[in-house]
Amino acid sequence: MGESMTWFQALILGLVQGLTEFLPISSSGHLRIVSEVFFGSDAGASFTAVTQLGTEAAVLVYFAKDIQRIVVAWFTTLAMRWRERSQQSVAVGDRVTTKLPVMDRSAREAHERDTQRELDYRIGWYVIIATIPIGVLGFLFKDEIRTGARNLWLVSFMLVAFALVIAAGEHFGRKTRSIEQLTTRDGLVMGLAQCLALVPGVSRSGATSTAGLFLGLEREAAVRFSFLLAIPAVTASGLFSLPDAFEPAGEGLNASGPQLLVATVLAFAVGYASVAWLLKFVSKHSLYWFVGYRIIVGLLVMGLLATGVVSAT
Repeated sequence: MGESMTWFQALILGLVQGLTEFLPISSSGHLRIVSEVFFGSDAGASFTAVTQLGTEAAVLVYFAKDIQRIVVAWFTTLAMRWRERSQQSVAVGDRVTTKLPVMDRSAREAHERDTQRELDYRIGWYVIIATIPIGVLGFLFKDEIRTGARNLWLVSFMLVAFALVIAAGEHFGRKTRSIEQLTTRDGLVMGLAQCLALVPGVSRSGATSTAGLFLGLEREAAVRFSFLLAIPAVTASGLFSLPDAFEPAGEGLNASGPQLLVATVLAFAVGYASVAWLLKFVSKHSLYWFVGYRIIVGLLVMGLLATGVVSAT
């Protein structure tokens, strides 16, 4: 049985979650490192997943208008196309032809609005498609994610190794395509990249944003879609982990219900500020800044492990 988490520990870990969730430096990896280095024990995967609900709530609030527009566009366009498809089947002599749904000519007067609705409709589909891989793998490997994947040797190695991947994305990515040019292929590839974030030390935003860079997306477009992409997977993971978090069992730090709530609220507040800052930052700066940070932290943790200062498990 693990030890009870103190309020100080809960506040610090909630702050770390809010600060690191959206940066390409791995929030789960940082929670694992901070809890082990400073508190001598693991906060656990369930604590990480639940406090991520706070940071995802920050995304929901920050992108509320975008999300509402996407959801409305997805449902209304889906219904409209279904209705148009059924109405376009007409008899011609003995033949039956089915015309593909086409945009009404009168819609040309509202071309900009219709273009935005079409983009939102497509983004809705891309998020759904991209969420399937991590949903399947997260369910199949949930036990490994909560145990072996949290080894600090693995976390520190992934911090360094994926830093090089991010650097490669920055160097080789053309960064010429806007978010309006997203395709199904982009959604699928970035969704597969999101699966890498199941391993602490990779970073969800780092994996998906880097995949977007390799696909030629502009940096800001890749990061913005990365935020939207994370909402279903992280929310589902947090809700799925609620029972384990409120009824902790096993080794590590065990947070109480009130501590989890306060840590999650703190993660929300700090996470909201982090989202705004990162979007502004990437519009003018590269991800190389985070590459250097990841390598330094990864090597420091390896040094602490090698000298026996901290335990890998």
